[in-house]
Amino acid sequence: MEIKWIEDFVALAQYQSFSRAAEYRNVTQSGFSRRIRQLEQWVGAELIDRSSFPPALTPAGQLFREVADDILAKLFDTRAVIRTEQRIAGKSLQICAGHTIALNFLPPWLKALAPQFGEVRARIIPANVHDSILALVNGNCELMFAYHHPELPLHLDATRYEHITVGIDTLMPASKPNHRSSPEFRLPGTKKEPLPLISYSETSYFGRCQALLLKQQEDAPSLHLHYESDMAEVLKKFVMEGEGVAWLPKSTIEKEIDAGELVAAGPARWNMNIELRVYRDSSNRSDFLDTLWHHLRASAPALS
Repeated sequence: MEIKWIEDFVALAQYQSFSRAAEYRNVTQSGFSRRIRQLEQWVGAELIDRSSFPPALTPAGQLFREVADDILAKLFDTRAVIRTEQRIAGKSLQICAGHTIALNFLPPWLKALAPQFGEVRARIIPANVHDSILALVNGNCELMFAYHHPELPLHLDATRYEHITVGIDTLMPASKPNHRSSPEFRLPGTKKEPLPLISYSETSYFGRCQALLLKQQEDAPSLHLHYESDMAEVLKKFVMEGEGVAWLPKSTIEKEIDAGELVAAGPARWNMNIELRVYRDSSNRSDFLDTLWHHLRASAPALS
């Protein structure tokens, strides 16, 4: 039995809707329903009356609900005590972020806090978007950094999880230059000679951004998949080796572009701007986190 099954059950009892509870729990509806079934199998009885609308608790579900809240409260209270004892001394943060953000954005960002806050000790946890959201929801970090595009929103309860935009990045196609300093692989390519694509997996956030960008183009590019990875740094290595074209965050390749080691593989219409946001659980009211949040909000860049 897993704690998340109990949390799913409590959310379903609260929202009385599989779709709304699944969205709140940041999981697909099919995955959410499967976890409720797994909980019922563990209990040995049906907890949800699926014949009614909205779904209602069965007598067994009502009995289980009475103890579920108490069980979760005791577990989380105990966890909070343990985490307090394990917390890094002084001004400290637990930060969860995507690998690209952790490598390229966070080091200078943390350094820039020093004039305002002095030494800030941070434990950085690199993770994909799904695991980062789970870390925030489960209280495993104070701050979560993630990319955002309005057509690809993160499913977080806006009444509970605040966010601030801390930067703008650009997902752009990059290529190794040829001897004339032009892209070796220039978009859109041709049907006769499609460009080798170094791509993200379809389920990754950058993969979804890339798919959306290509879908928005009037003339589809001619591409064939060459290599695939979830990590932008891996794609960058392949592009540096001249293996093909990849859509990379501009923040990860600015030095290489300035040095002429990489060039844009096409004009600006192939680019996509994405926000870089930091999220927090508004119920976490530590003095240091509140002060930091006020500072971040005051220094947030203006969006055009």
